[in-house]
Amino acid sequence: MPEFKFVTLEKDPAEHIARLTINRPDRRNALNDEATDEMGIALEDVADDDDIRVLIITGSGGSFCAGADLNTLRGGDNPGVLVSDNSDDIRRGFRGPHRMILAIQRMEKPVIAMIDGVAVGAGFDLAAACDIRIATPRARFMVAYVRVGLFPGFGGTWLYPRTLGSMGKAAELLFTGDFLEADEAHRLGFLNHLVEGDDLESTTMEMARKIAAGPPIAIRLSKLMLYKGLEFDLETALKMAAAAETITLTSDDHAEGTQAIRESRKPFYEGR
Repeated sequence: MPEFKFVTLEKDPAEHIARLTINRPDRRNALNDEATDEMGIALEDVADDDDIRVLIITGSGGSFCAGADLNTLRGGDNPGVLVSDNSDDIRRGFRGPHRMILAIQRMEKPVIAMIDGVAVGAGFDLAAACDIRIATPRARFMVAYVRVGLFPGFGGTWLYPRTLGSMGKAAELLFTGDFLEADEAHRLGFLNHLVEGDDLESTTMEMARKIAAGPPIAIRLSKLMLYKGLEFDLETALKMAAAAETITLTSDDHAEGTQAIRESRKPFYEGR
């Protein structure tokens, strides 16, 4: 497993669960270039690990992610790849952030965001890219880009209307830079569960274990079609669904699932 400086990757093959933690608590887990690159590497490592069926992404020290580290932007102490006199260099500098966001979307395994504290700017985008979000009342979300005269370069304009369920709310957040508090995020459906701080770990792990115990092939195909279906018309979606279900109908997992029901026991899925 790769070694990292700013993120921590933990794997539990027995439970089929991995946890990826942004570990810059002194900067509220803001992402510098190295942390962003490490996120991309870690995500791809999990994607390629057949022992892992679910990934949890979180932040250390009471924050999820405070976005891009201001020190790496124009005028900062440590300018990063998005600071240059050459516009093509800046455009190419987004490869790292885009690798991170796309790695979550492309990953065949469900990704759960476990959120405590702020998730602003790129941190909001990172949370929105995940499949499921569980948070505490301390969670706060903000499109911080507009407050510093920037466009959301990490995919926010695509992610927000889809995860908030409202073009109007996405527009409001994009144009004002106002905070979205946890209770409203839960009411809108952006947060799957809103729990007290003491219950965040147990609730997230309960969800992760439930998914990890499920049939990997069916879940993998469901995630694929969930997002690709946004691009299909109904007829195309039905044809793709028929192809996907044909795969599951011929799987050992399907045979195990039906046999377990007949025998009144829990199924044991092997992803075959």
